[in-house]
Amino acid sequence: MLYREAGQFKTSYEKDAAIFPIRQDRIAVALIAAVAFLVIPFVASPYVFTGILIPFLIFSLAAIGLNILTGYAGQLSLGTAAFMAVGAFATYNFVLRVPGIPILVAFAASGVVAALVGILFGLPSLRIRGFYLAVATLAAQFFIVWFLSKVGWITGNSSSGVITAQQIVILGYEFNAPAAKYLLVLSIVALMALAAKNMTRGNVGRSWMAVRDMDVAAEVIGIRLMRAKLLAFAVSSFYCGVAGALFAYAYLGTVEPEAFNLDLSFRVLFMVILGGVGTVLGSFLGSAFVILVPVLLSVSVRFLDQNLGLHIAESTISNLELIVFGALIIFFLIVEPHGLARLWQIGKEKLRLWPFPH
Repeated sequence: MLYREAGQFKTSYEKDAAIFPIRQDRIAVALIAAVAFLVIPFVASPYVFTGILIPFLIFSLAAIGLNILTGYAGQLSLGTAAFMAVGAFATYNFVLRVPGIPILVAFAASGVVAALVGILFGLPSLRIRGFYLAVATLAAQFFIVWFLSKVGWITGNSSSGVITAQQIVILGYEFNAPAAKYLLVLSIVALMALAAKNMTRGNVGRSWMAVRDMDVAAEVIGIRLMRAKLLAFAVSSFYCGVAGALFAYAYLGTVEPEAFNLDLSFRVLFMVILGGVGTVLGSFLGSAFVILVPVLLSVSVRFLDQNLGLHIAESTISNLELIVFGALIIFFLIVEPHGLARLWQIGKEKLRLWPFPH
């Protein structure tokens, strides 16, 4: 009854093809945005900002980038962290070597650099696919991280390899407080998520999905495979590059190659699989699952330790978190392989038919 579409008539193709064509969706998005921008900055603690909200938003942006490539275009990639590293180091060098460059311009330029690198490593997708393409992107993961750590000009000839990120300054205001960094990251992620949603519902998104479903048939109906695949790699790498710049500047505070290892690539891939392949919403849901579940498990174990006197060692708690987290991933993949976004879609379908859901 709360999600009925009856009476919501569309009088033009533009209204029917809107990003949020249903009134309830528009209201829900507006309420979420109002809470995120107007309420959370005044009630959340610094730990919530730095430990949960900022990484959640950054990983959501990286997951959107991977979802564009893997979920919509069907090109499997294991090099997400490498493209994030390109964005982080490109931002560092733009700020270091271009006097007076605005930090937001540096973020955008780093995304462009990551997109160019993504096109370069996306060239094998024109001849190979599936497992072999995954191996090619895995090679990109190792090569890019090695290259960034070995070339002294990129790291500013740092002997330790750990570089302190420059301050985020916009219009003379320094974004040092966790709440300020949160609002900056939230604004960038919200704009880019809307852009991705708009892109995937248009001609570009339909061409990507046609290539994903059957590239031979897509080529027969006039879709240029080279353009579609390389554009998917470019857009995906752009999103990952911006996410990497935010990861280094708004979360870590340092620019170091070791932070963008293979484990980070797999974490982003798990977010896409758990959240839902081929959906922008699934990127946010998967990121929330991967970020929040370990925190909830840690809090639960410590609560039981304090109240029941179990005296569990820290190493045991860490291993227990990994075991339970892995078991939850397997459980969700068995119960709903299409991810959390599919569960949300099923819930909306039942609300449409309420009080007689099937």
